[in-house]
Amino acid sequence: MLILRILLIPIALLYGAAIYVRNFLFDIGIKKSTSFSRAVICIGNLTVGGTGKTPHTEHLINLLKDDFNVATLSRGYKRKTKGFILASSSSTASDIGDEPMQMLTKFPGISVAVDEQRVRGVETLLQQKPNTNVILLDDAFQHRYVKPGFSILLTDFNNLIYKDFFLPTGTLRDSFAQRKRASLVLVTKCPASLHSNEQQKIIKKLKLKPNQQVFFTTYRYGSLKPIFESGTKPGKPITVTALAGIANPKPFFRHLKANYSIINTIQLPDHYRFTEKKIRAIFESFSSLRKDTTHIVITTEKDAARIKEFINLPDAIKSAFFYIPIEVEFLDDKENEYNSKILKYVGKSKRNNSLH
Repeated sequence: MLILRILLIPIALLYGAAIYVRNFLFDIGIKKSTSFSRAVICIGNLTVGGTGKTPHTEHLINLLKDDFNVATLSRGYKRKTKGFILASSSSTASDIGDEPMQMLTKFPGISVAVDEQRVRGVETLLQQKPNTNVILLDDAFQHRYVKPGFSILLTDFNNLIYKDFFLPTGTLRDSFAQRKRASLVLVTKCPASLHSNEQQKIIKKLKLKPNQQVFFTTYRYGSLKPIFESGTKPGKPITVTALAGIANPKPFFRHLKANYSIINTIQLPDHYRFTEKKIRAIFESFSSLRKDTTHIVITTEKDAARIKEFINLPDAIKSAFFYIPIEVEFLDDKENEYNSKILKYVGKSKRNNSLH
């Protein structure tokens, strides 16, 4: 594997050169970025793979939804549709993608939209929802055609951006130098016990500007929930098949192993497109184990957004599938400080928009 990565370095350097030219064209104004008279917050990263964008976007929704008209706009990765779609109660993960579907299910009071062309997406969203105060651009740090008013850059503690390299040798899809565009940086998926000395080492290596503050976050896992409405929480004892189709399932699997009796682990590709046949096969693979214990499948919240489409599954299968939600937790009690930065920006933008 290491030899292959070394052999791919020339391709990675060519990719990096192309990225440099693209960013340079935006910086000097040949490629244009469009600004909007709303609060536009970008949540993104410089790498491929999961850094925790969705739970951090959900944290912002929770913070803002009671006082502002909030909308999210994303590409809708791996959806079966194209163009702009404003999600409705009849939307599915196939229509809008699993992450937007997850947010729509959890926050039915906000607007959830998808469009692979972000400028068109914002324009159409504001036409259809003109009272929108805040637009959250999910996974859009490298999409520079929209100029956000506030940019949040995420980097995974387990794969920090200053240790990485361009695709395909590493996982960088944008240059480390572009961290300069961030309003603030979040180091995600940290150990809950991360010492302040280690935090300072990371901050130093990020080499940020004085006004770019760094926050450190970890995950807090919620209670077991049924994927289908007909499901009920199982009694004990139970055994578990752990199922995940996300970019980095290691923290999820680690949490399950610490809290449940895991007898089988199934790891699928990120954004895996489930079929009824696959779900039945997973169920049948452990149905023979149902003797003196109750055996269930526990998956991630993002996977659950895709699985719940299969409403015609037999009740016996539906009752076996569960998920565990996650929430963001800030280290060192910095949540209020982070929240105040967001609220200050959004409040100022709303006032400016009212004057405009």
